[in-house]
Amino acid sequence: MARARRKDNPEGNMSLGEHLKEARNRFFASAIAIVVCSIAGGFFWKPFVGLLTAPVKEAAGDRGTINFGTQTQAFDQLLQGSLFLGFVASSPFWLYQAWAYLQPALTKKEQRMSLGFLFAAIPLFLGGVYLAWLIYPHAVRALYAFVPEGSTYYLAAAEFIQFVLRLHLAFGFAFLVPLLLVGANMLGFVTGKRVAKAWRIVVFVCVAFAAMAAPGPDLFPMFALAAPMLILFFVAVLVCMVNDRRRARRTIAHATTDEVRPVSAI
Repeated sequence: MARARRKDNPEGNMSLGEHLKEARNRFFASAIAIVVCSIAGGFFWKPFVGLLTAPVKEAAGDRGTINFGTQTQAFDQLLQGSLFLGFVASSPFWLYQAWAYLQPALTKKEQRMSLGFLFAAIPLFLGGVYLAWLIYPHAVRALYAFVPEGSTYYLAAAEFIQFVLRLHLAFGFAFLVPLLLVGANMLGFVTGKRVAKAWRIVVFVCVAFAAMAAPGPDLFPMFALAAPMLILFFVAVLVCMVNDRRRARRTIAHATTDEVRPVSAI
C-alpha cells in the first residue's frame, strides 16, 4: 500500500510496521468517535426507549408490561443501547476511516468507485433502519393480536430491546445486499445475467423475510418491506447488465485496436 510521497520515498511505499501503525491510528480514531457518540446517545436513551415501548403500551394496554428482571438490567440496557446509538450515529466517520486506510492502494478509478459505494451505503443502511422504524408498530400490534383475551403479557426488557435493535439492523443490512451485488459485478465475480436468473429465488426470499419481520393479518407492512427490497434488487440487476455491456464494448474495442495496430519493421 502506498501513502503520501516524499522526497526520500518517491513511491510512497510503507513497511509492515507503518501499515500496522496506520491501522491502529484509524482504529483508535473510529473508536473515539463511537465512544463520543455513545456518550451522547446515553442522554437520548430514555426518550428512545419510550418511543420503542409506545407501540407495546398502545397494543397491550393494561394487559401487558415491560419487566426489568434485575436491579442492574436497566443499566445494562442503557450501556448496550447507547453503544448501538453511538455505532449508528458515527457510521459515516468510521466508514470513512476504513475507506481512507484502503484508498492509497487503489487506482484513481477504483478510488472514485469505492467513494461512490461509501456514499451509497450510508443512505441505504439508514433507509432500511428507518423503514423498520415505520413497520415496527404494525408488527407489534399484529403480534399482540395473538394474545388470548383475559391474559396478561410480561415482556422481558432485555430480550425485547435486543430484538428491536437486531430487527432494525437486519433491515439496514438487507438494503445493502443490492449494493454488494453491484460491487461483485464490477469486480468481475458475477454477471448481470447470472444475477437476473436468480430473480425467482430472490422474490421468494424477500417475501419470506418480510413476512417474518412483519407478521400478522395486515399485509401492508409485509409489502412495505418487500417492495423496496425487490425494487433495489432489480435496479442492481439493471446496473449490472449496463456494466456488462460497457465491459464487453471495451473488450471489443481493445481487440480491434490490437488487430489494426501496425507491426513495426524489424
